[in-house]
Amino acid sequence: MESRTVGFVGGGRVVSILLGGWTRAGALPEGIVVSDQNPDVLARLQRRYPEVQSADPATAAARGIVFLAVHPPAIKDVLAQVRVGFSGEAVLVSLAPKVTIAKLSEMLDGFGRLARVIPNAASIVGRGYNPVAFGPGLSPADREVLQGLLAPLGECPEVEERHLEAYAIVTAMGPTYFWPQLYELRALAESFGLPAQQAMLAIDRMLWGAVATMKDSGLSREEVQDLIPVKPLAEIEPTLIDAYRAKLTGLMEKLRP
Repeated sequence: MESRTVGFVGGGRVVSILLGGWTRAGALPEGIVVSDQNPDVLARLQRRYPEVQSADPATAAARGIVFLAVHPPAIKDVLAQVRVGFSGEAVLVSLAPKVTIAKLSEMLDGFGRLARVIPNAASIVGRGYNPVAFGPGLSPADREVLQGLLAPLGECPEVEERHLEAYAIVTAMGPTYFWPQLYELRALAESFGLPAQQAMLAIDRMLWGAVATMKDSGLSREEVQDLIPVKPLAEIEPTLIDAYRAKLTGLMEKLRP
């Protein structure tokens, strides 16, 4: 397999994340081509990453590794355009939830060199958590090549495919649950007199420590939360928890294959 040729079918946000992570790590693959029906999307990518070449879907699909970077409702129509371009050694990597490896294979008339990855935004700074599930048609060597390609982006644990939709909610969408709060916390810290760099460092260390306490302290949920006596947001905690349960449970039902 041509491990250093990469094609993207779709050129939206997730492609920018992956290209940004590879660029930051000095690991941008050679021969990247991107296909997208929106010329403005391609133009934005090429302004930021001049190495990227635009291509039609079939040409993008003729690379060694092909990332399918479109939303689930568009996958069937897009695959009809790209399947003529697959070589026998290509690997198709879907970045979407909901559509299983078995379903992808069915849409591709039995093509079996498939994998799925749930991308994480922190990949843009090399701190991603990108779970991957491999189809049975991939050899250990194929899997090693794909994991090597993903490695500069952060962790890429191999997981059971049936868990990918849960990862989509927890790791792919998870930052959106916290970023509004964290940006506001940073702004407040600066308004209280902390220099911007110190405020950001304090938040970084606080978050890592909070997760480590949950994971490593051996304490129950109640005991962990009782470590700090002053809880300024206690009154709105039930509202936040109810929102998590209602919104994310409903979303999970929509994402289930």
